[in-house]
Amino acid sequence: MLRTLGLTPRQVLQVFLTQGTVIGWLGTAIGVVLGTWLAYNVGAVTEWLQHTFRFQIMDADVYYITRIPSDPHVFDIVLIAVAAFALTLLATVYPALRAARTQPAEALRYE
Repeated sequence: MLRTLGLTPRQVLQVFLTQGTVIGWLGTAIGVVLGTWLAYNVGAVTEWLQHTFRFQIMDADVYYITRIPSDPHVFDIVLIAVAAFALTLLATVYPALRAARTQPAEALRYE
């Protein structure tokens, strides 16, 4: 379909890689923000869940600890973010290469 717009295989590859990169950046950014917020506020979130759904997450009768420990470090957060973004880029390459090699008629045959 993209070739019917007059795009070369290289341009198709660039379109898919660009879209994958943007989606990867957005997903990584949202994940880092939400994950970091949760890591720093795990106590408040746990209390809210226990109060709202009326159950004990870390019951003292069952577990040796009564709270969920959380000790986030900036280096760990950055390392995880870089790894997540690298994996999204890696996962983008194969579909982009396949799309660049696919003939439009072949891609539309099963539509």
